[in-house]
Amino acid sequence: MIGIHGYPRAHDSKKIARLRSVPLFADCTDDQLAAIARLTDELALPAGRRPIHEGGHPHEFLVLVEGEAEARRGGRLLRRLGPGDFVGELSLLSGGPRTATVVTTTPVRLLVLTDRAFARIVEGVPGISLKLMRAVAERALPEAAATRAAA
Repeated sequence: MIGIHGYPRAHDSKKIARLRSVPLFADCTDDQLAAIARLTDELALPAGRRPIHEGGHPHEFLVLVEGEAEARRGGRLLRRLGPGDFVGELSLLSGGPRTATVVTTTPVRLLVLTDRAFARIVEGVPGISLKLMRAVAERALPEAAATRAAA
């Protein structure tokens, strides 16, 4: 489990609220959210930026908390991203290169986890690994997402 040292700092409370609104972290306890908040950085980007490049080496996991972006492979639109969506997990989990480029289509606010922080969370927060595996499976097999939503 991720270690908790003391109470959340005042500036962490906004990050905790943002994390709480992300479905991936919805089942986390207050202590887990506080620990994750300490491991995240916030980043604001204007429209037209590419925080992740297809074929690049993975260094971070991104959670979109405000704004919109697109995931593209070979210039082809894969999916539109909005608040609560996350990217970068596949290459961090596999150790392979980035499989898509992410392009911001509006100004965005992101929560950023380094590869080491991501590993700590995946290993230390119960339930996160299963949610990540489901997300990867649903992206690879869109019919799985439709079946789950219908159930």
